Amino acid sequence: MPKWTAFPYAGEHAFDAAATRKHWARLHVGDQEPLPKEAKVLEAWALFHSGEFQKAAEAGLKAGGAGITVANKAACIYANYLEKKEKTKLDLFMEVATRAEAQAAQEPGNANALYWQAYALGRYSQGINVAKALAQGLGTKVKEALEKTLKLQPQHADACVALGAFHAEVIDKVGSLIGSMTYGAKKDVGLKLFQEALKLHPGSAIAMVEYANALVMLDGERKMKEATQLYERAAACKPLDAMERLDVEMAREELAD
Repeated sequence: MPKWTAFPYAGEHAFDAAATRKHWARLHVGDQEPLPKEAKVLEAWALFHSGEFQKAAEAGLKAGGAGITVANKAACIYANYLEKKEKTKLDLFMEVATRAEAQAAQEPGNANALYWQAYALGRYSQGINVAKALAQGLGTKVKEALEKTLKLQPQHADACVALGAFHAEVIDKVGSLIGSMTYGAKKDVGLKLFQEALKLHPGSAIAMVEYANALVMLDGERKMKEATQLYERAAACKPLDAMERLDVEMAREELAD
């Protein structure tokens, strides 16, 4: 595996297995991942929360089982925020999508296998162009996987965010009529999903950022003030781990632009 770009705030969010266990409920309020029983998987999560994304991915794959979820999350978060090369980023997303699909087939009750499949395909679709991805049938796969995630785990705030973003992106790219008739994308459903996500996880910077992006996509200038307020709230969040730090920094960059 080629060396990944380092987390830029190394050492600022240090976790060991004990701290990860102690803060587990708060760290995983967004994805509802169960506390792992295996020590090696918990150690892989400690690496993830510290921002050691490559080590977390390698440790998760080596541990297998529940460790696959750590590997998938680490690869997705790394690719989304830190990987500079577009081809490497897209390759990582497709690796995760394939691995998560196999995991979901083996473990049909695993909500996060479906979630990371959907997340990876969704980010891949954004990378190659959403309209092109929709034509390839990827949109339907993303939507179905996210809906199944929420059936299995109705409190999955991150899946609410991703599904809300799906509705907004589709409408933005193909319009509300085709979006609704062909892909089942609806503005009111998308906005409700963001509101639900923030009820489940009120401190989620990424939910605020994606909600703001969706408002601008769906309503343009009319919602700019509301979107800016959401960016401001996201930028003011206090991150607990490395991933949350990347979310907050992204919100700050949006405000600076």
